[in-house]
Amino acid sequence: MGSYVVKRLLISVPLLLIISFVTFIFVNLSPVGPAEAVLQAQGVPVITEELILQTEQELGMDQPLFIQFFHWLTNVIQLDFGHSFVDGQPVSALIGPAFMNTLKLTLVSSVAIIILSIVLGIICALHEGKLLDQSIRGFSFILTSLPPYWLAALLIFYFSVKLDLLPTSGMGSYQHYILPVLVISVSYAGIYFRNVRSSMLNNLHEDYVLYARASGIKERKVIMHLLRNSLQVAVSIFCLAVPVILGSTVVIENVFAWPGLGSLSVKSILSRDFPVIQAFVLILAVSFVLFNTIADIVNAMLNPKLRNDL
Repeated sequence: MGSYVVKRLLISVPLLLIISFVTFIFVNLSPVGPAEAVLQAQGVPVITEELILQTEQELGMDQPLFIQFFHWLTNVIQLDFGHSFVDGQPVSALIGPAFMNTLKLTLVSSVAIIILSIVLGIICALHEGKLLDQSIRGFSFILTSLPPYWLAALLIFYFSVKLDLLPTSGMGSYQHYILPVLVISVSYAGIYFRNVRSSMLNNLHEDYVLYARASGIKERKVIMHLLRNSLQVAVSIFCLAVPVILGSTVVIENVFAWPGLGSLSVKSILSRDFPVIQAFVLILAVSFVLFNTIADIVNAMLNPKLRNDL
């Protein structure tokens, strides 16, 4: 198992290098150059070619692209993402607290989604085709069809404005988590539980389930073994749910004024603060690779046959 983990981690290295390079050249794809963006952010009234060239020299942007990338990557490995074009603060000082706030919301939401998906998936699979199964799937289809911002506004109006039970925005006590987590969970649990249900149904009709029941094994043990085999398919989906939620909290964070990556990224995009945008994109990309690797490792732990695929 140890050799499998090492091999899987080594495979991720070149992928991370490619992602970091694509993230770096992302700035050069903008119609406004980085030097011009710096001058605009500083409020320079008249931007001349001389000022742009001077700024490029000060920032090292007059060097060849690969040399710029090497310096940038060296700094990124040390968690130095440069300085903001807008206020000159270190990007790590801006994105660090925002990332932790988003991570808290993401982890709480992911736990809620996993629990709901597993519970609803098991219930629907064990009551396949019955009224309970059809009701849960129909209700979840309606909820997942609702736009998250509309559902968030509806919950704010009812629970915060009308009933005055929960805060409308900000981050503080556990009450601030309830509405954002509820909106995120409804949006994703209604999708992921179908994968658990489908996987459960595929295993439910296998011969080993029939033999286990015929042998008199308790139904609880049969379901637990069935769930373990079913989660081999769902574990990849659950692991990738974390970076998906991490990157999709932009709308939720702006609706609930949550001080996280989503709110920071919107402000950075509007102000063309490229270093912050670069850091945001890189964090999301790395999180996808990281959790995909974790999913493969967990699947290999559940199914030893997968360890021979590398």
